[in-house]
Amino acid sequence: MSVLLFVENWDGKFKKLSFELVSYGAKLAEMLNTGLVACSIGKVDKTELEKLSDYGVSRIISATSDEYRVFDSQVYAAAIADLAIKEKAEVVLLSNNNSGKAIAPRLSVRLKAGIASGVSKLPSSVAPFTVYKKVFSGNAFANVAIKSEIKILTLAQNSFEVIPAQVSPAIEDYQVSNTGTSKISVVEVQKQSGKILLTDAEIVISGGRGMKTPDNWGPITELAELLGAATACSRPVSDEGWRPHEEHTGQTGKIIAPNLYFAIGISGATQHLAGVSSSKFIVAINTDKDAPIFSAAQYGIIGDAAKILPRLVAAVKEIKG
Repeated sequence: MSVLLFVENWDGKFKKLSFELVSYGAKLAEMLNTGLVACSIGKVDKTELEKLSDYGVSRIISATSDEYRVFDSQVYAAAIADLAIKEKAEVVLLSNNNSGKAIAPRLSVRLKAGIASGVSKLPSSVAPFTVYKKVFSGNAFANVAIKSEIKILTLAQNSFEVIPAQVSPAIEDYQVSNTGTSKISVVEVQKQSGKILLTDAEIVISGGRGMKTPDNWGPITELAELLGAATACSRPVSDEGWRPHEEHTGQTGKIIAPNLYFAIGISGATQHLAGVSSSKFIVAINTDKDAPIFSAAQYGIIGDAAKILPRLVAAVKEIKG
């Protein structure tokens, strides 16, 4: 028996959420008194694979066939299912990002496995196997029991601490016997560069309609540059064309979980909070003292962002010397 985790790479590199997943998997394997196996699909250098061993995984399986060059959830799910059977996996772990959300349901069907998406803590019990997760767009919590022989979990980003636990790695090359048939067409995509991606950012500075006009966005951009943060916005702002749609956070936009989220001129509608409620700390700036955002924020400033932001920028500059 084992815990199998799929560790996604981006252009041959792992990100923080990959190490969160490994840390979670190591602790779960301890609870189940079983082994931990990491599966990497695609071409990743040995030195990069060895980084996974810094967080508790000693056995790493690397599948590098050319058919994995482009992500295809059908092909990846077939490969991971094949490995899960060969490794007698009791639990299969994935990140709760776009890739994990695409692969997990296919795995569930192939393995006849129960699934819990967006878990944020270790199981409260392993007999019965019970996990904790947010439900109803983050407005409630539930303990979900999975009764199938194999369980599939997707881990919410930034919900589990990265825990160093260095071990000696054993890296195995692997050719999966059942990869499925890809039905996707490959198109050339120009990747964004020189800008912090929202899903990777530790700090996010977000503005809403309370900014009144796109001409007032300068201090938000300046504050983001000073803090090494990403910029974001609410849906009405992107719909008005004030900011690009890729910056839209919320239930119908990007779901993020930074360590620090500034909500500036954002009222805090349920749909918006559904996308940012997993942030560790929320700082709200709004003129309306009854705005829903204040009920979700750890820190709040009641006032005009046009007056507060320049002072905040000046204070950060002073601190940074």
